[in-house]
Amino acid sequence: MKFLGVIPSRYASTRLEGKPLKDICGHTMIEWVYKRTKLSNLDEVVVATDDERIYEEVERFGGKAILTRKDHENGTSRIAEVCEKYSDYDVIVNVQGDEPLIEPDMINSIIDSFKEDDTISMSTLKYKLDTMEDIENPNYVKVITDKKGYAIYFSRSVIPYPRKLDIQNYYKHVGIYGYKRDFVIEYAKMESTPLELSESLEQLRALENGYRIKVMETPYKILGVDTQEELEKVREYIREKNLNLY
Repeated sequence: MKFLGVIPSRYASTRLEGKPLKDICGHTMIEWVYKRTKLSNLDEVVVATDDERIYEEVERFGGKAILTRKDHENGTSRIAEVCEKYSDYDVIVNVQGDEPLIEPDMINSIIDSFKEDDTISMSTLKYKLDTMEDIENPNYVKVITDKKGYAIYFSRSVIPYPRKLDIQNYYKHVGIYGYKRDFVIEYAKMESTPLELSESLEQLRALENGYRIKVMETPYKILGVDTQEELEKVREYIREKNLNLY
């Protein structure tokens, strides 16, 4: 079984324009994501972008990139285009391009889920929430699972409803996905579904179409970058921990 890591990366952003090329302690954000992803057990890693500036930056630091069409509505559609061109891989791992602190072990958890059970089509991660502020934050997508670890639902709302509050029941979804290659091509062709549109959560399309999503718990609470404030937090963390790419 061969594993391909794909990092979708767009220049346009409503809250932080050009964030893949933002400097973080001497390296661009996309370089941080790419090189930390390469530390995992993936067989290959490629950045999928529709922007020449990002493509050239990846080439500059010695990474692999592919220029995709500009008309993709979401990251899954962009990944499906990559799948058409990289046909010799069995599983695609979608790593978000705005998570410069991605832990290689998180990616390895996704890889291991397919090695342990080759019947699953899609897998993702979660971590435990421990404050009501985080639980009630609509920007934190919550996930609930069945006893076998398959997703029942994802929501921006508080799930489960705290009629009898047990803070041990709350998990944040981590937006890293693994897909069987054939599944992601099919998935990208599916029409948007009512729950997906209501929550603005693309993964609900899979659940609404009857597919199961395996969810593994991770101890890592990584910080993504959507705003200038979050960018500064990442820079501060890297300086404090003295992290580097070499």
